[in-house]
Amino acid sequence: MKKVLIADDHAIFREGLKRLVAKTGDFMVTHEAADGIEALRYVREIDFDLVILDISIPGRSGLDVLMDIRKFKPKLPVLIMSMYPEEQFALRAYKVGAAGYLTKGGAADELFTALRRIAAGKRYVSQALAEALADGLGSEIEKPLHDELSLREYQVLCKIANGVKPQQVADELGMGVKTVGTYRARILQKMHMKSNAELTRYALEHGLS
Repeated sequence: MKKVLIADDHAIFREGLKRLVAKTGDFMVTHEAADGIEALRYVREIDFDLVILDISIPGRSGLDVLMDIRKFKPKLPVLIMSMYPEEQFALRAYKVGAAGYLTKGGAADELFTALRRIAAGKRYVSQALAEALADGLGSEIEKPLHDELSLREYQVLCKIANGVKPQQVADELGMGVKTVGTYRARILQKMHMKSNAELTRYALEHGLS
């Protein structure tokens, strides 16, 4: 039986997901975390076979948690689950090291397929995302402005949009306050905006906050 950690701040969702995971007969949820800090503590202390991680988990963003997991448990497969559509976050999650990405509104069978594929050491890409990527090949699809940002710039954007103060952004991302200001200026320039208010409005419109 493969050991699974679920990291999500909604207790009801965790309970439902735990029951679904148990139905596979191959996996068992042994631990649950309600925030990113707790999830990282469990990952450091316990040898899991797989982690199911909410991209919007409190404490640290899911992508931040994923990057930390990659540092000290590089072979531990992580399945990202999100309320946001795949086209918004999936590719960025894969670049950071996710083994799979599922939306929370997906079917149970899709979850079972993803778990088994990921546990076998492979990546899981949903049919919907694969088709979207195929449709985009060779076409001039207009990409959202935030796709032009580096991962660090994207993280700073999300924190600014959520009203996080510069010092707290610096502490959470492990950088100096001046560096946060440099990233902010770079983000504004790349996105052709002039203020935090514009960044926040954009983030809300695109489901980034």
